[in-house]
Amino acid sequence: MEEGLLTLSGSKSNINGASGDCSDVINPSGSSSSATLVVVLSTLVALCGSFGYGCAMGYSSSAESGILEDLGLTVAAYSVFGSIMTIGGIIGALVNGKITDLIGRRGTMWLSETFSAAGWLTIAFAQNAWWLDLGRLSVGFGVGLICYVPVYIAEITPKDLRGRFTSATQLMLCCGVAFVFFLGNVITWRTLAVICAIPSLVHIIGLFFIPESPRWLAKIGRHKDFEAALQRLRGKHADISQEAAEIM
Repeated sequence: MEEGLLTLSGSKSNINGASGDCSDVINPSGSSSSATLVVVLSTLVALCGSFGYGCAMGYSSSAESGILEDLGLTVAAYSVFGSIMTIGGIIGALVNGKITDLIGRRGTMWLSETFSAAGWLTIAFAQNAWWLDLGRLSVGFGVGLICYVPVYIAEITPKDLRGRFTSATQLMLCCGVAFVFFLGNVITWRTLAVICAIPSLVHIIGLFFIPESPRWLAKIGRHKDFEAALQRLRGKHADISQEAAEIM
């Protein structure tokens, strides 16, 4: 009986030892893959762009009856207003990669939200179709640039959390569409345009408090800033040596 217990105890020790060895292989650096407060905050700030994108997509449907009645637009003129955002989006999408490489992920998001906020305010105070179209075109250019949000989120999150964090961009986009559809039933189109500008303004302010993408900093040779940004994202006491080596 005693010999059997000793054998069982030895087997458990071997299993525990093997588990420890496997853990070392899976996570040799010993660093935690959990998201820090800075990663979560940075993701939430970036997601303001996705939410604003959803607001832009849903606005033309929610505001149609009010704009047609107040400004006396024809159906054809309103169709131009509704569709001109796609022209701005095409232009923004064509240049966003180059702009992002030049001024960084944060700089591109800031530029995008500047165009979006200006466009929303132009729509809110428009008195004719020309100003409506100009504002809608500006919003379209902004949302074309903001397509880089998933890339920024993927570059700041630990690799085993990237899928969950980047998928939130689609969630927030759909939430923005639903939000505008709901509010469009209870408020005027001008007030709705002002409210749609709020995510852009929040995004602009939030960008002052989040780090730049470490991968972009490494790409342009700013190694000290790269290490500081990565350390801030992973935590003050985290070991970033292995991840820094992989990025470099």
